[in-house]
Amino acid sequence: MSPQPVRCLIALSCALLSTAGAARAELALPPAPTDADYREVNRAAAELGQLLFYDPILSGNREVSCGTCHHPRFGTGDGLSLPLGDGGRGLGPDRVADPENPPEQRVPRNAQGLFNLGAHEFTVLFHDGRIEVDPARPGGLRTPLDTDMVTGFDSLLSAQSMFPVLSPDEMAGHYAENEIAAAVRMGRLTGPGGGWDLIARRVAEIPAYAEAFAAVYDDIDTPEQIDFADVSNAIASFIEFEWRSDTAPFDLWRRGEAELSPEAEAGARIFYGWSGCSECHAGTFQTDHGFHATGEVQIGPGKARRFEDHARDPGRFGVTGHAEDLYAFRTPSLRNVALTAPYGHAGAFADLEAYVAAHSGTTRAFDSYEVARAVLPDLPVDDLRILASTEDRAAVEAARVDMRPLSGEELRLILAFLHSLTDPVSVTGRLGVPESVPSGLAVPK
Repeated sequence: MSPQPVRCLIALSCALLSTAGAARAELALPPAPTDADYREVNRAAAELGQLLFYDPILSGNREVSCGTCHHPRFGTGDGLSLPLGDGGRGLGPDRVADPENPPEQRVPRNAQGLFNLGAHEFTVLFHDGRIEVDPARPGGLRTPLDTDMVTGFDSLLSAQSMFPVLSPDEMAGHYAENEIAAAVRMGRLTGPGGGWDLIARRVAEIPAYAEAFAAVYDDIDTPEQIDFADVSNAIASFIEFEWRSDTAPFDLWRRGEAELSPEAEAGARIFYGWSGCSECHAGTFQTDHGFHATGEVQIGPGKARRFEDHARDPGRFGVTGHAEDLYAFRTPSLRNVALTAPYGHAGAFADLEAYVAAHSGTTRAFDSYEVARAVLPDLPVDDLRILASTEDRAAVEAARVDMRPLSGEELRLILAFLHSLTDPVSVTGRLGVPESVPSGLAVPK
């Protein structure tokens, strides 16, 4: 690049920063997180949860752990657009279908990051918000099981951990392959002999786990007293401890402990200023925890019900049944967003710059989309079926919330700001990946 364009870019950045600095008091910049924003974590429970998180004993066929799809190497995701759970081999973008027992379908939604889920303000989880804190419900939670949901959870995050282990595509496997998947197929989830109980019995039968639970929890003295809510409580403690993220450069800047680069600060002024990004990505963790229909590119199997034949994902509508919730998805937190690719509820974009451009309206996402932007290991399924359907595509695209397109320089500055949300402490983790787990099964590394 010649000196003249370089000088122009620097001048523009400085001008944006200068203008933003003059309006500093007018911008609603969020505070950095403090200890008060988080639940307290029992370190011993977190250490027990670390082992359970990475132990395939929780999956039907003893092949998949929580860490398979939520691994620190891939920003607590799996690096894939849509996960391959049971029936996959390998880790991250190298994961492939097992030729001897391939998955029937991809998991229909992108594996979300796990950062800051121990913060009090996270009261709704999953892309569609199908579990959330609700004091009016038994146990204080609303879940797809409603009154049949078991109790004994320390947090919403603990309740969330109950569901992937019973999903055939994620961890449970096919009903003909193991007793847990068979129980799920027959609708036996709770109570003695239910899916959760069967997993808990597996864990309790391992002496090291039985001893650890008795040491950590005062109400557990014998292996028979361990239930899956205890397992999920320990896993939640680990997630809360391991991936608390509050020491990113942006946090240090907000605390007055360090400076941001001129580009990142200019990007922050755009993000929290005229761009409108912070209308949804609001607050300490860059999320309003709400649901918005932004016309996301849809790929993969979608979320059709058993009697439907389409590849759409109705999003929040599938939970509420309200027309205004069609194709609306929960606003994700942007902490460590530079590391959590691919992006979107269906993971359609592996590149952050391309995703932000499409999301902001800088490019018409559907018109310019190419499947090469996704990360999809080979599987004999039609991942682009919805894009070939004019009716389906139009329905999803019509839900778009229009935003002001960004210029190339504005996009560059916002990306610099987004990179300032990367926290080196939470990325490396505090306990890390264990060398081994009590079951003796292989740890995903």
